[in-house]
Amino acid sequence: MASSKEIPGIIIAGPTASGKSGMAISLARRFRGEIVSCDALQVYRHMDIGTAKTPPDERQGIRHHMLDVQDPDRDFSAGDYQRMARNSLREIEERGNLPFVVGGTGFYLRALIDGFFEGPSRSDKIRARMRRILQGKGPRILHRSLRRIDPDSAARIAETDAERILRAYEVYLVSGKTMSWWQRQPRNALRGYRWLKIGIHLPRERLYQEINERAERMFQAGLLEETRRLLHEFPRESPAFKAIGYREAAEYLDGRISLQQAVDETKKQSRRYAKRQLTWFRSDPDILWLDGGMPSGGLHEKAAKLVSEFLGS
Repeated sequence: MASSKEIPGIIIAGPTASGKSGMAISLARRFRGEIVSCDALQVYRHMDIGTAKTPPDERQGIRHHMLDVQDPDRDFSAGDYQRMARNSLREIEERGNLPFVVGGTGFYLRALIDGFFEGPSRSDKIRARMRRILQGKGPRILHRSLRRIDPDSAARIAETDAERILRAYEVYLVSGKTMSWWQRQPRNALRGYRWLKIGIHLPRERLYQEINERAERMFQAGLLEETRRLLHEFPRESPAFKAIGYREAAEYLDGRISLQQAVDETKKQSRRYAKRQLTWFRSDPDILWLDGGMPSGGLHEKAAKLVSEFLGS
């Protein structure tokens, strides 16, 4: 049974384009809350349209955390997120406000709440060497090497997932121990909180419609111009240009695909990403799912009732 001294917190989870941000702002206004973004791309500065950040003038005075904390040409890990987001939770607690952790990056959410292994720090020298290999020969060659030293990690990582391959190989080179060894060590779970987890569910057809319409709005709102500015300021191999939407916009600007192909590919990749998000969140039995197909007013009222009951418990 949870201790009454534990700090309450609200998690709003679900796939991209399901309405998480609107719900979070509505609830944060009602319950004197602050929002902690849990999105692996919204941490990057200058990436606003393609990551669907809520514009400052639409945040209704609600303080937001974990937005615009890193430059697009720098790596940002789940460990970085854990450290900074936990600091944000402490600041919110000090102000006596209610934290709303909002987003669709399940791995970051797990890192924040459940913790993960305390692995070695990144090595810029090793990363630079491995990135040269990735650029010259592709990720599969490093994946083959990873299979030899850490078959368990290699089995969990796709041959094309360059960033996770790089990190697993880096962990071994820096520490002399494999990523799978580190993952078996005790986790640094967040203590002192109790959480209400709310999920937003949309029927697949409705969700895909929302995703398709959002992709079109992003291109209409200036995603190409935003990508062009990023390309001018940051190296082509920056994490920014691996993100859905930015990758396709960059390919269009390079003349490799048409504008319609860029829009259609963004839609397709976003739908695939949403499917992976749903698979991740549905594995969590503690999430209380609400029907995102109802009008937003009714949806937010249902969520507010859950929050009110949770805080009164």
